[in-house]
Amino acid sequence: MTDAKIVPHLWFDREAVEAATFYASVFPRSEVEHVGKLPGTPSGDCDVVAFHIHGQPFLAISAGPLFTRNPSVSFIVNFDPGRMQDAAGSLEQVWARLSERGTVRMPLGAYPFSKRYGWVEDRYGVSWQLILTDPSGEERPFVVPSLLFCGKAAGQAEKAIEHYVQVFGDARRGATVRYPEGMGPDRAGTLMFADFRLGDTWLAAMDSARMHGFGFNEAISLLVQCEDQAELDRLWAGLSADPASEQCGWLKDRFGVSWQVAPRELQRMVRQGTPEQVAALVQAFLPMRKLDVATLRRAFEQARPLPGQRHA
Repeated sequence: MTDAKIVPHLWFDREAVEAATFYASVFPRSEVEHVGKLPGTPSGDCDVVAFHIHGQPFLAISAGPLFTRNPSVSFIVNFDPGRMQDAAGSLEQVWARLSERGTVRMPLGAYPFSKRYGWVEDRYGVSWQLILTDPSGEERPFVVPSLLFCGKAAGQAEKAIEHYVQVFGDARRGATVRYPEGMGPDRAGTLMFADFRLGDTWLAAMDSARMHGFGFNEAISLLVQCEDQAELDRLWAGLSADPASEQCGWLKDRFGVSWQVAPRELQRMVRQGTPEQVAALVQAFLPMRKLDVATLRRAFEQARPLPGQRHA
């Protein structure tokens, strides 16, 4: 599994572990890595789970029915015949599993951009775009998070990409496909599809001026893992555009996309800490807006049990 800088984070009511286990059974080379608990949050004791899909790490939390997942954030899954044995057959198998008790948004079939493509919202409300890719094209990861700029954000995908590339620095543009004239309500020149790399993570973006009835929210956010406080401060300043949404390391950018900006070591502390240390960590970050690495580290270390002390 890659040590990715940007990790998709899925918010569930109670189904985080169940959903992660399902995805690990659906996708090839995928597994649940860690299941833990964050105690004493406003939503009670929350299950947290880390899993990966073919090398792409994910995090999920069960923290109550506060947010509902929708297709404004989906995941493109690239089945590349040049890299995967029986890519078409694997795509069909994954589609069958995801569409069971799910909602098909674009039927699996042939499209101008792919011989086999479909868009499905699974039983947990997470959206996936499965595509049989052209092996002669530039290589992309198996999973690419995709942002759909619609509603109030329609037509802003290109501005968003330019902003993210500038904020992250270690970034570049990839493919770009624009809407031509005569494809209203989408305005000619806006992005039908584009992808871009931030650090080691590829993301995609699309505009849609159609009336979808949904938009970005906290149900799916992008967690940025920072090496130190200086990097955290810089990315927070570059991304946060809605002070009312700043809480526990979460923020919203000027386009409405939800991010979490956190020290990389936070996941290590959650995974390896004693119950006392994790509880202290939770109580330390709950009142924070932007996370303070030194304070989190101090709370974690001071909660370490004394030699010979037993813990639950």
